[in-house]
Amino acid sequence: MTDLLSGRKSLADFQVLAVCGGFSYGDVLGAGSGWARTILNHPQLSDMFSDFFVRSETLTLGVCNGCQMLSQLKALIPGAQDWPRFVRNRSEQFEARLSMVEILASPSLFLAEMAGSRLPIVVSHGEGRVSGPSNDASIEYASANPAIRFVDGSGAEAKRYPANPNGSAGGLTGFTSDDGRATILMPHPERIVRTVQCSWAPPSWFEPGFGDASPWLK
Repeated sequence: MTDLLSGRKSLADFQVLAVCGGFSYGDVLGAGSGWARTILNHPQLSDMFSDFFVRSETLTLGVCNGCQMLSQLKALIPGAQDWPRFVRNRSEQFEARLSMVEILASPSLFLAEMAGSRLPIVVSHGEGRVSGPSNDASIEYASANPAIRFVDGSGAEAKRYPANPNGSAGGLTGFTSDDGRATILMPHPERIVRTVQCSWAPPSWFEPGFGDASPWLK
């Protein structure tokens, strides 16, 4: 961000934008808000990000703080106009745990060919609850291209805590744009790309030839 603000770098020189987590901007204005407002309130940056998102050869991934930040830039991202905001967890506390998610059928290029997978994933957030006026996620967020949801031990939609760690309606925790080039998710797949980081794995994952990679490396 410092390089972009100073003009030392431009997003015009890049094709992939990975917006990470890690309490960026200290969450002082709400999760991801300070980061997003730095862009939205700076015309040069706003135009630069908008131009990047419009380019058809670009990809964008937002995780945790990056998910929250990008959800507030949805007006700049083609096909993301119905993305929700993310607010305080229903538990009113920071949730750091290993959860289970199901990858839904969606246009997401990052999750291509992974639909139907149910995988453990790391959760580490205080403001990950999808906000909205109702609890009928299937209707309310259908046009937001939901891509990932929390599930319980039987594989059903997680409705109760702690299987649903933040209280999001429908267990929804990730979305993508209409063309699948931009994907946002609250959990951290980058923290569980090795089989040994999973709480459990099928014996076949440890057979010769499989390697040390968990399915999240895909």
